[in-house]
Amino acid sequence: MPSDCSPRFLASDNTSGVCPEALEYLIAANQSDDLAYGNDAWTQRASDRFRTLFDYDCDVFFVFNGTAANSLSLASLSQSYHSVICHELAHIETDECGGPEFFSNGSKLLTASGEHGKLTPDGIERLVTKRSDIHYPKPRVVSITQATEVGTLYTREELLGIRAMADKYDLRLHMDGARFANACAALEASPAELTWQAGVDVLCFSGTKNGLPMGEAVVFFNRDMAEDFDYRCKQAGQLASKMRFIAAPWLGLLETGAWLDNARHANAMARYLAEGLTTLPGARLMFPPQANSVFVELPPDMLARLRELGWTFYTFIGAGGARFVCAWNTSTELLDELLTDIRTALEAG
Repeated sequence: MPSDCSPRFLASDNTSGVCPEALEYLIAANQSDDLAYGNDAWTQRASDRFRTLFDYDCDVFFVFNGTAANSLSLASLSQSYHSVICHELAHIETDECGGPEFFSNGSKLLTASGEHGKLTPDGIERLVTKRSDIHYPKPRVVSITQATEVGTLYTREELLGIRAMADKYDLRLHMDGARFANACAALEASPAELTWQAGVDVLCFSGTKNGLPMGEAVVFFNRDMAEDFDYRCKQAGQLASKMRFIAAPWLGLLETGAWLDNARHANAMARYLAEGLTTLPGARLMFPPQANSVFVELPPDMLARLRELGWTFYTFIGAGGARFVCAWNTSTELLDELLTDIRTALEAG
């Protein structure tokens, strides 16, 4: 244990640094000047690489962060008098500070429960059919999170079931892909199989959690819904003047395959941590660790002791307990330190 109890970061994959591949491309983009506002060669090249990755002629936009990606894409799918159906634990409901409602000028979020943080077709239908009068915000969009806020995954079959229900009621399908790369790695599925081939209209693909310094990609598979999205980005302060410095690191992930390697490593570290926790009496896994997050129930005094020892984690995300998130650079040595501290505290208690 560090003698000064300096922070040891497992609260989020946002705390990790920039992966080497992204940094290499960022430095390369800095070697010469280029056009501004996304008209540069790096942005065009990265956009084309996304089209190759998804095997689809999609529209791609780059924004600074996930709140903007989700909020602006949902605003493009709905009017102010519409509603968006999501899980009660969805990030857009619990952690966007009202961003989706603000940027859509008032579209209401309607929430449903569901085991392991996942929406179900039945849950969607209950909200759609709850009321049909003009006083109720008309359901227009279904938003799902992949991986979910509790670290679980929608299988391809589950996605197809949700798309079928969306088609039944003429709903659009949005995917918050904050950890989309982790889902592809865990399910051993291609990006296409988990998006447009399953009926997803728009994906918010996170790079920040996958090794980038910043930057998310908003990928429209239904290009009609992307109309004037560039204007939305500009108005919302999301049009970077030096866009190449967002796009080039993305290109570093995509051209080298690091986007998938990073996700595989993070997932493997989460499995390693989960397996270690199952050997400790007094520790209970709350959800199956299917991606790169591990939720564990520990005694409150234990959580306080871990914080005293410098460990960072969240207890307000998901359905309680402590959340530990592994990243592209998480090591088994760090996780062994955590397991040792938990074991020692449990034995002392």
